[in-house]
Amino acid sequence: MRINDETSSIIFSGDLGRYGDPIMRDPAPLQEADCLVVESTYGDRLHGDVDIQERIGEIINKTTAKGGSIIIPAFAVGRAQSILYHLHQLKTKKIIADIPVYLDSPMSIRATEVLCKHHKLHKLSADDCKDITDSAKYVQSVEESKAIDHEPYPSVIVSASGMASGGRVLHHMKAFLRDHKNTVLFAGYQAAGTRGRKLVEGAKTVRIHGEDYDVKARIANLDTASAHADYSEILQWLATMRNKPNKVFITHGEDEARTALGNKIRERFSWDVCIPDYLDSYSI
Repeated sequence: MRINDETSSIIFSGDLGRYGDPIMRDPAPLQEADCLVVESTYGDRLHGDVDIQERIGEIINKTTAKGGSIIIPAFAVGRAQSILYHLHQLKTKKIIADIPVYLDSPMSIRATEVLCKHHKLHKLSADDCKDITDSAKYVQSVEESKAIDHEPYPSVIVSASGMASGGRVLHHMKAFLRDHKNTVLFAGYQAAGTRGRKLVEGAKTVRIHGEDYDVKARIANLDTASAHADYSEILQWLATMRNKPNKVFITHGEDEARTALGNKIRERFSWDVCIPDYLDSYSI
């Protein structure tokens, strides 16, 4: 987003997307601006070249072979839709069995409907969107949500929130965490202090709704599936800026990530980089 008045201009990156995403278009080239505010969620790491779809297929097949189900905590906007895309592709290619896929998040359902309605704004056609949505069962009511925890056969449950910090996914985790046959598959960044972060770091117990639950299920993490650009992709985006900004502000990242990205920007572009603290203010 670019904001300007008669004297100066500033660009905010927002959550910078990935290059080569199967659904969303590549980040737009940068316009000229005096200042730039850029996110740094993955400013200290690379996503690598892991085939996300193949990895999801492996995890699902190993879990269902044991008779277990897969719980995927997913952000309602963006991540849930990309997971549905990969699951549909895996079924179409017959890499995974035609097991039930539930989208259990009212917000995710609404976001998926918006994605389909405005398909001209991304890479998927109207037919692609229909195929993806038809491959999942939408879970609307609380009663339906509770019922799928008691199905006798393996399934995939995609539910919010993505960091397991709230929402319906917590009820599914309560039902499935204590059984070694099941898998909880995280598909994105897990912020420090969240339940998701604790689980991917190997917590043996987690507290949900005031009760401690032993973690017997397999915990898998697809951090390379993040919709956030890594530092290489951020630098690729910055390189599209033709003029040198007066200052670059690095935000939206943990301290290590912000510092690492700042050093890389200075090294590559020789730009003036600022890593602001909470409540700092600047004139531009």
